[in-house]
Amino acid sequence: MTETLVVGELTAVADHHDAAELITRIWGARLLEAGLIRTIAHVGGYVAGARVGGELAGISIGFFAGDGHLHSHITGVLPGARGGVGQALKRHQREWARARGVRAISWTFDPLVTRNAYLNVHRLGARVAAYLPDFYGTMADAINAGDSSDRLYAVWELDRAPRPRPDVSAATVLVGRDGPAPARTAAAPGEHDLLAVAMPEDILALRAADPATARRWRSAVREALLGAAACGHEIVDVTRDGWYVLSRERQRE
Repeated sequence: MTETLVVGELTAVADHHDAAELITRIWGARLLEAGLIRTIAHVGGYVAGARVGGELAGISIGFFAGDGHLHSHITGVLPGARGGVGQALKRHQREWARARGVRAISWTFDPLVTRNAYLNVHRLGARVAAYLPDFYGTMADAINAGDSSDRLYAVWELDRAPRPRPDVSAATVLVGRDGPAPARTAAAPGEHDLLAVAMPEDILALRAADPATARRWRSAVREALLGAAACGHEIVDVTRDGWYVLSRERQRE
């Protein structure tokens, strides 16, 4: 039997304590205290949870930015509960924002986590607005420890129509895969309109098994994405098997 998935706002004190405990279970560190989560909810911020079979398995917390858009600060799902839970949380977040007249949601995500990049860019249609090197500085949680905290800054324009998907087979590769390691090519991003940059297949496992190779991936992807952006490219898609697709066609329209 399939367990029921229910997403909704968390408003009770007990729920906020459960949310803090869930965040600790997911990240292996006490990233948010229950009191702060309760305060965010009390002043009109976004605090929602996903329950699978009645048990809290996912959490999303956000607050309003200075220009009025919603910034989604943290969204996480227990590893055993993945498979649509994260997307359900983002869909709920979108409807919550729309009901309050909000038309954009922003958040950051690690450029090396394939499943997050695919969900954010391909499935949801968020636009990558910036690459932020080592954005949070040193992080000590179980997921991010030992690596630079580079992030992509995503903006989800809620009323924007989906954009066309480019043909990735026509893209010039800047970074490919050589087994578990990154393989940089000699391609110059400024000489091509359509580019492709690979991600590691599983950066979380790689950090634990081979930290040096994980750091090589960080450097290779950072250099490729920043170099492409400097030439006018932007990320327009992410493939299911973990490739960024970048184009500068829209800048020429």
